[in-house]
Amino acid sequence: MTNETSTRNWSNLIMRCVMMILGAFIYTVGLDLFLVPNSIIDGGVVGISLMAAELSGISFSIFVVLINLPFLYLGYRAIGKGFTLSTLFSIVWMAIFSNFAHDFTPITTDPFLGSIFGGIILGIGVGLIIRNGGSLDGSEIVAIIFDKRSTFSVGEIVMAMNLVILGAAGFVYSWNSAMYSLIAYKMIDVTITGLEESKGVMIITDADNSKIIADALNANLNRGVTIMYGEGGYLKQPKHVLYSVVTRLEITRLKDTVYEVDPTAFITIQDVHDVFGGRFTKGGH
Repeated sequence: MTNETSTRNWSNLIMRCVMMILGAFIYTVGLDLFLVPNSIIDGGVVGISLMAAELSGISFSIFVVLINLPFLYLGYRAIGKGFTLSTLFSIVWMAIFSNFAHDFTPITTDPFLGSIFGGIILGIGVGLIIRNGGSLDGSEIVAIIFDKRSTFSVGEIVMAMNLVILGAAGFVYSWNSAMYSLIAYKMIDVTITGLEESKGVMIITDADNSKIIADALNANLNRGVTIMYGEGGYLKQPKHVLYSVVTRLEITRLKDTVYEVDPTAFITIQDVHDVFGGRFTKGGH
């Protein structure tokens, strides 16, 4: 690896860490200054942690880290070190910010406004973290693992889990809180619609690199790759076009894998709303 490549990798890593910290901060603002003061929760482990903190009086920051640890262990074994460490990094920073956020005055005590604007702010924070290769919720790791072993998509599994968790808020807080929590959850989903569950990726690279990239994607992401043959329009050199479908949480790993082989590769990413046939749900397409 050249010094230039090493410097670029370190620079990218630092920038991703900064963006994940920023995403965790924005998420905490939405959670602790909009949702929590109005007894509204998010889904996943955050929602479970909020309800556990409400019932026990123990700090939310402690619960959100401890409850996520088993999921992160599963993710480390089943998905990979990079995504798991990025998720742990984001969760720890969110817990740190949340520990101090209670000292600030809530932005609104109107539950409807809290659910709408809190959901939007949470969505922005989650979106930043996802775009930089992490997550704030270990339950998504379980969804990804089940996705590879069932016919259900990651989105469908996450939604089913969150409906149960948000419904439980009716018993811990009130049924109004449960309904406002569903509104907030929907606003989060609407905010990150640009980060659809499935993404179609086209990679244009030199013919010498295509087989290496395809093998690396298969090994690192367990995703199938289709190779098409083309030619550069300007220099008329042979080019190979690789096409694959991945989940939104795998985009950063895909880019890292490609650029390790070919730093000059051209990558385009499109939203894929439906995937049928092939082996996509089992780890390929």
